Amino acid sequence: MLHVLNKNNTIFNHFLAEMRDTSIQGDSMRFRRNLERCAEILSYEISKVLDYENKEVTTPLGIANVNLISDKVVIACILRAGLPFHQGVLNYFDGAQNAFVSAYRKHHKDGTFDIKIEYLSCPDLTDKILIVCDPMIATGSSMVLAYKALITKGIPKHTHFVGLIASSEGVEYTRSHTPSNCTIWVGGIDDELTAQAYIVPGLGDAGDLTFGPKQDS
Repeated sequence: MLHVLNKNNTIFNHFLAEMRDTSIQGDSMRFRRNLERCAEILSYEISKVLDYENKEVTTPLGIANVNLISDKVVIACILRAGLPFHQGVLNYFDGAQNAFVSAYRKHHKDGTFDIKIEYLSCPDLTDKILIVCDPMIATGSSMVLAYKALITKGIPKHTHFVGLIASSEGVEYTRSHTPSNCTIWVGGIDDELTAQAYIVPGLGDAGDLTFGPKQDS
């Protein structure tokens, strides 16, 4: 399953446009907040497909019957640009458990690179709903490697991969290298991917725009 939010006319597109806009990107606080807001909207959409059960809630004047999420949720963040994105998901699934994965590009002199997984902190995932957050799904390799690392801690009931912008190639790679009980949610899909694996038109380096430039390893 694949869900693309910017196909519809919603306020989501306003936040996404600000993050793409070079005249606005210099405000890193605004960029982080927009990442968080987009993740909140994506989380609201994900909430519609979870399992619910009816519960009685006592009000000052009586009893209200309310359908509440019965699934146990784990939110996994791919560091570092995923941190504010993760926070946006956690704002809505505030009772969730949390996992963290360090994935980075190991660059070579010939211009190529490998994706390395360096750190993993994760609760038991058995029969839970796993939400994996990474703002940019470029080649899809980081998402797939993070997923494979995470499921060493248990097999989830269902996995939701959540991104702000994906390339067509990244979506197809993620779909073809993960099982059928996975769903991809993205804000938008761009067709082009450069030789350096940057999405075009994309928005640039989400990590640098969020936290400042880094020295490549």
